[in-house]
Amino acid sequence: MKELEKIELKAYVTWLDEDNIVWTVVKEKANIDLEDAKENSIVVNGLIKSGKSPLVDTRSLHSITKDARDHFSMKGRDTNVSSIAIIVGSALSRMVANFYLGINKPKVPVRLFNNDASAIKWSKSF
Repeated sequence: MKELEKIELKAYVTWLDEDNIVWTVVKEKANIDLEDAKENSIVVNGLIKSGKSPLVDTRSLHSITKDARDHFSMKGRDTNVSSIAIIVGSALSRMVANFYLGINKPKVPVRLFNNDASAIKWSKSF
């Protein structure tokens, strides 16, 4: 996967690859707060073509605040995102993410994956 443009933020590294897929990877042991969430949303929306799905790799995530989770549900804000593929690293992180998704119900489809290939395949269906 060739990275065409890489943008490094405090908690994320985000880029557009050669297949026009936006990747956003949480940095090692990142503690995501609302400011981080908003900053990365601006970058993702700037890179993504309308109707595309970013892939979010959360395998290195340490924690995320409630305000950041609420922001990522995308309720009450505009976005170019049509769906989100989230890559998780463990059964525990999958369980926590499913719990969050059940409570917050994002305004776009969100699905959890254990690997990049499955996430890419699903995101291309949007």
